[in-house]
Amino acid sequence: MNKFMYKMANFFQGRYGIDELYKFLFILFWIIAILSLFIRNPIIYLIEMLICVFMFFRALSRNIYKRQNENMKYLKIRDKVKGKINLQKRKWADRNTHIYRKCPNCKAEIRLPKKKGKHVCTCPSCKKDFDVKCR
Repeated sequence: MNKFMYKMANFFQGRYGIDELYKFLFILFWIIAILSLFIRNPIIYLIEMLICVFMFFRALSRNIYKRQNENMKYLKIRDKVKGKINLQKRKWADRNTHIYRKCPNCKAEIRLPKKKGKHVCTCPSCKKDFDVKCR
């Protein structure tokens, strides 16, 4: 048994392993696997197998630099989506007391108190003034 464990340890040495993209693909694989139980379609089965092969390819790859770059790209996309979802949650929670407007210069999303009328607002990012109308 020790000989087998030693060979396995040698095999996995220098391999990339598991990262956030792998975890996402693993969850996606199981969602599609469960979906394929109800929808018997060869295309869904093919997608499931391609995801599985790609997962193992990434985990067993020795090209660590490329796998890290793939993971960084995934994390950028994930963080952008999470940021938009969190912004929508904040907008919903503040819907009675605040409004959100985009700065016309730098496109930053600014949270403003809900006061009726026309106001002049200064963007905290670019320090430019712009008009805001609130009903």
